[in-house]
Amino acid sequence: MENSKFVFTGIVIKEGTSYSSLCLELDVASEGETISKAKQNLMEAVSLYIESAIENNLPVLRQIPEEENPVQQYPEKIIEKFPLKINFSVKAYA
Repeated sequence: MENSKFVFTGIVIKEGTSYSSLCLELDVASEGETISKAKQNLMEAVSLYIESAIENNLPVLRQIPEEENPVQQYPEKIIEKFPLKINFSVKAYA
């Protein structure tokens, strides 16, 4: 079966000596010692979250509440905003 692609919004925030990363549409977060590592760790966390949600028949999308959204709360702390592209394949069984 053909691969499908989800495109979400990722952000990176500087926190002390490390970086936090967050997917806004899924409320999934990660961190890393560099911007690149924080983004890489977020991609892995989002992939695992989507896989687990689908396997367990849970909703995939669970957007961050506006009152907790860092883009609204402290936009000056956001280092980078980027498209987070996740490819996955779905296999159907009968």
